[in-house]
Amino acid sequence: MGEHREESSREPGDIKSYRISVFLVDDQPMIAEAVRRALVEEDLDFHYCQDPTDAVKIATELKPTIILQDLVMPEIDGLTMVKFYRANPVLAQVPIIVLSTKEEPEIKSRAFENGANDYIVKLPDKMELVARIRYHSQAYISQRQRDEAFEALMKSQRELAEANAILEKLSSLDGLTGIPNRRRFDEVLKAEWHRAMRHSTSLSLIMLDIDFFKLYNDSYGHQGGDDCLIQVARILDETANRETDIVARYGGEEFAAVLPETGSKGAYEVAEAMRSNIEKADIPHKSSKVAEYVSISVGVATWVPERDSQPEEIIELADKALYKAKESGRNQVISSGIQME
Repeated sequence: MGEHREESSREPGDIKSYRISVFLVDDQPMIAEAVRRALVEEDLDFHYCQDPTDAVKIATELKPTIILQDLVMPEIDGLTMVKFYRANPVLAQVPIIVLSTKEEPEIKSRAFENGANDYIVKLPDKMELVARIRYHSQAYISQRQRDEAFEALMKSQRELAEANAILEKLSSLDGLTGIPNRRRFDEVLKAEWHRAMRHSTSLSLIMLDIDFFKLYNDSYGHQGGDDCLIQVARILDETANRETDIVARYGGEEFAAVLPETGSKGAYEVAEAMRSNIEKADIPHKSSKVAEYVSISVGVATWVPERDSQPEEIIELADKALYKAKESGRNQVISSGIQME
């Protein structure tokens, strides 16, 4: 068996460069020597196997660019060997030239039916043999390179899509709290507004503020304030636990929740649960003027959007309810401008 050379080195992302690699399967050493001599001056690798029972295994390891298969061999005939090569995933596309001592149309036809690419009477003129080997090998190598280029392109596109998805997700999240940010809130509210308009369903919006958050920052510092915002965001997000609900950081110490297909009663219950859960968290707030712990003021609005109405209308309504909750003493929920006991 001739010397095997590694494929040439390449930079990451480059298309692999292949050397022509010839694998001869013939039970006659004299034929093998004749082929070797014919190819000795060519820039290619030559490998030889005398035993057909070992040929498929060796070829699978070598991954040649062309197989020269003798037609008449002991134990296993050449046409059966062609079938074996074609059944092997590694060798299924490798060009096969069948070598025969006779030009028999029937056998030649069967060889092509079984998957052979060429059929020559051995041994042909050196120039013809080299030409056929190079022709079939180059066609195979070109196809391999096209396949690899396509696979590389598909991989690159998948990686780009994954990266874009991650960037899109990150761009939609608040950097501090990890919940959706104002940008994502605006997108969801707009989408749910139009969906509710199409189906004539209720849409509810909750707007809330952390009471006396500026005083909290003054007392506990900005790091303490950040920790408080993170805790509040987590509690709010866990409270609005339907998959269709979204809790977002609206800005500063203000948060908002969009509740699709939710009536005023259901929205008030969610808002009150948020207020209660924040209160139960017992986050110390020594500077608060309404409690010893962090509390929130909440405004709720519910709307069935009509044609030509805009999402800003429900924001304005919820914001007015929030303002009333603050004016009425904070740490409470006001729904659509009406205080509910």
